[in-house]
Amino acid sequence: MAHSHTHSHEDGSSHSHDHAPKVTEDSERRIFWVMCLTGGFMVLQAIGGLFSGSLALIADSGHMLSDTAALALAWFAFRLAKRPADKKRSYGYHRFQILAAFTNGVTLFFIAAWIVFEAIGRLITPGEVLGGPMLVIAIGGLAVNLIGFYVLHRGDRHNVNMQGALLHVLGDLLGSVAAITAAIIILFTGWMAADPLLSVLVAVIILKSAYGLVRRSGHILLEGTPDNLDMDLIREKLMAHIPGILDVHHMHAWSLTAEKPIVTMHVQIEDGVDIEETLEVVNNYLLSEFEIDHATIQLEHERCA
Repeated sequence: MAHSHTHSHEDGSSHSHDHAPKVTEDSERRIFWVMCLTGGFMVLQAIGGLFSGSLALIADSGHMLSDTAALALAWFAFRLAKRPADKKRSYGYHRFQILAAFTNGVTLFFIAAWIVFEAIGRLITPGEVLGGPMLVIAIGGLAVNLIGFYVLHRGDRHNVNMQGALLHVLGDLLGSVAAITAAIIILFTGWMAADPLLSVLVAVIILKSAYGLVRRSGHILLEGTPDNLDMDLIREKLMAHIPGILDVHHMHAWSLTAEKPIVTMHVQIEDGVDIEETLEVVNNYLLSEFEIDHATIQLEHERCA
């Protein structure tokens, strides 16, 4: 159950936070059904790839295998994040979502490298590809991936864990498009190199998406300042809009998850200013102007060293 509270101390420090998980049942449910859909078709696509001799299908089924594992990890992260905080983990288990996203991003790098390696081998030693069966299975894969992408895309797209799952499914979707294109080229021209070449194109697109996911989730794991927070702007606005504030310093900001920023700061106030009232005003201002609901604020009359 959601709860929020503010601690006020004689030294003028305040700790306002809300430990309620922002993970919704909707996001968890979407991940679960797409995981089942992806895993089910992956088996069929792998069999079809082996039967037709298509690297594009085999690569896409391998990607779908990874996706199934990635979606399972993302689903587990959502489940785990709902556990309450305890003595050992005062922030709860929210950060596991970011670990899952980072792991999924790194996995995409290995998948792309494997596809390129296999494609080079196919270009050096071309093999026979059955364009007909390849086309049928690839169209089925496209339909499955479109459904999965639609389901996830309508979920919480700001959540890094959901983004990781969405990127995996998007990679599958592109893989299906490449397989369909390669099958059509092979059927009409007999050019077998289309299969590995289009697989490499998919690998490049996967790498681009993977880099963005790893960079963002890694930034959160390294406790970098959230992209949407300008600490200089926060300082200027606090000093300009709240009476009695002389200075704001020792400011730090990081993210528990992409949607949950945390801020700490020292606020120097004039003598005679009401501490309790100032704490309440600062907390309310941070929440209303910057959507920061977890702030630790220390008030002081003299600027500390």
